[in-house]
Amino acid sequence: MRIVQALVIAGFGINCEDETAAAYRLAGATAHTAHLESVLRGDVRLDAFDIVHLPGGFSFGDDLGAGRVLANRIRTRLLPGGATMGDGLRAVARRGGMVIGICNGFQALVELGLVPNVGGEGAAEAALMQNVSGRYENRWVRVRADAECPARVWAGLEDWELPVRHGQGRLVFRDPGLRDEVARLHLNGLTYCDGDGRPTRAYPANPNGAELACAALCDPSGRILGVMPHPEAYLSLFNHYDWPRLRRECPERSEEGKGLMLFRNVVKAVLAA
Repeated sequence: MRIVQALVIAGFGINCEDETAAAYRLAGATAHTAHLESVLRGDVRLDAFDIVHLPGGFSFGDDLGAGRVLANRIRTRLLPGGATMGDGLRAVARRGGMVIGICNGFQALVELGLVPNVGGEGAAEAALMQNVSGRYENRWVRVRADAECPARVWAGLEDWELPVRHGQGRLVFRDPGLRDEVARLHLNGLTYCDGDGRPTRAYPANPNGAELACAALCDPSGRILGVMPHPEAYLSLFNHYDWPRLRRECPERSEEGKGLMLFRNVVKAVLAA
């Protein structure tokens, strides 16, 4: 079996690259961390990788809006040969790889128009706005995956918990028609849920008020995926805030965190392409 090559972007205020690289290594891939500028200069080539991952953090201080400057760099800076980094990300997805953005990376993917990209024109069709609470949310939430989502990475993750750490996570769509199309295509593959496991926009179960209770969004191919919560922060059972109770209830429970399962599924999706 070939070894999947994952590239994790770092630098300019990104601050989750180490946990993310560890996640891919634990999932069986080879993880390479590279500064964004190394990619933009052409020192690191995107076509050498099966997965390109934009981690969380506060790229460029989010000074003009969350992920906006990062997206502008990716959209406009020309690589050697005349293509942009955005073109390179699309090429990774077209050849069966995956492009993943977590939190700030998700915000950049939305700004770039890579998700949901229902119209296929590459224009931004949604935005990630300030949380309805008006505050930075840093806690755990309950989420539920949609088995019909074209991003085939949710197996075994039908109902689980993840930490969120964001101030601008409220996904809003350009218009109701586009929002309905996203729902019809099951592109909102992960939703915030209440205590009964039902998708909700109500605070505090939904930490930001996102439309469609959306916690993760992909493009129609399922090869480009943005996730607002932080699966890289749940690689071990002992990352969970209530792990002693979980172990008492099920002493045989795996010591792996459910976030690691997502990374394993991403690697499997690449190998199956």
